[in-house]
Amino acid sequence: MSNSKRNWHRSVPIFNECRKLRLLLLGVLLMGVTACNEDDAWRGSLEEMMRSKPEHFATVLADPEKYRMQILYTQIDRDADNKPSFRSFGYRLNADEYFYPASTVKLPAAALALEKINRLAVDGLDRDTEMRVAGAPDGKSVGRYVREVLLVSDNDAFNRLYEFMTQQELNERLQQLGLQNTRIMHRLEIALDVEANRNTPAIVFVDGDEVVYEQDAAYSAVDYTAAEPVLLGKAEIVGGERLERPKDFATKNAYPIQAQHDVIQALMFPNDVDASRRFELSDEDYAFMYRNMSGYPADSGIAEYADADRYPEGYVKFLMYGGNAQDVPDNIRIFNKVGDAYGFLTDAAYIVDVDNGVEFILAATIFTNANQTFNDNDYEYDEIALPFLRDLGNAIYEIELNRERTHKPDFSRVVR
Repeated sequence: MSNSKRNWHRSVPIFNECRKLRLLLLGVLLMGVTACNEDDAWRGSLEEMMRSKPEHFATVLADPEKYRMQILYTQIDRDADNKPSFRSFGYRLNADEYFYPASTVKLPAAALALEKINRLAVDGLDRDTEMRVAGAPDGKSVGRYVREVLLVSDNDAFNRLYEFMTQQELNERLQQLGLQNTRIMHRLEIALDVEANRNTPAIVFVDGDEVVYEQDAAYSAVDYTAAEPVLLGKAEIVGGERLERPKDFATKNAYPIQAQHDVIQALMFPNDVDASRRFELSDEDYAFMYRNMSGYPADSGIAEYADADRYPEGYVKFLMYGGNAQDVPDNIRIFNKVGDAYGFLTDAAYIVDVDNGVEFILAATIFTNANQTFNDNDYEYDEIALPFLRDLGNAIYEIELNRERTHKPDFSRVVR
């Protein structure tokens, strides 16, 4: 008995060492499994990925500061209940490095216009109610303007939504949503000064001859001009005259890549972002947004957009399709908003492949204005910018196709 006890006591350290060894071996094994999973999840960098494809990215990587490139890519994985988790990768993200967002500001404006209809809660007022803006040539509905903004990026439609929101209300709501460094302070394609853009006209919603709702003309009590000058380039054309000076973007809209990404994420995953970031939209509003964000002009039922040569399926799909693809495969759906002006080209998108269970968020911007002159319409969109966004989208899609997922996504909420 005593010998047995002595042997038992003597065996405890040996047992512990063996247990430690087994745990160590198990840990190594688990580390190997984790490493494999991390490889499957792609833990590389966007810069490394681009450097591995010099045929597509050598030009822009030779001088990324010149091209003012910024990229934000987010992987999405689902659990057994289809709940998503997000992992993001950035390249040169810098909210202080200004780029002109152009038409990308139309997406939050569209969502907020639908949201405002809901918040007003007026009997007989919905997104299909005719909206007449004082001084505007005709009246359409908020829903029609949203469709035009999302399907072909119509500037006049955005201007009507801007006026419905009013400048101050629009910007206050952007700040409430946590969209830092974002400002939408002017109409598009119309040369108006700061003061004129602070003013918005009276609006009336009608059902036939019956007035459903009236909105007074408004003036923003806040001047949203940037606190400091935002000087870019060397010259600009103003009224046909070349001025040898940088252009000041302090009075122009601003919408950083992080904010663009976050708007896409909040729209596509409203139940999976903080409540403070959510738009106040109904399920039908979300479905309406999804149909038009991912829709194609010629399939819209809007007669003006029926010309597939003028409005191909890839017309406002810069990522993966370069803005000119006649056909986008049926399994690919791109929920996005693009913008191009002054040499800046931007796209922010949630991209889905329904057949292969692929989904990701990608937002990117690039500046192609070699002569550093604004308003001369001499920009390298076709030579550099559009190919860059096309190739970037396809490179990320390739990563996603090869990335293993434990659970295949259910896209029934967004793809119908």
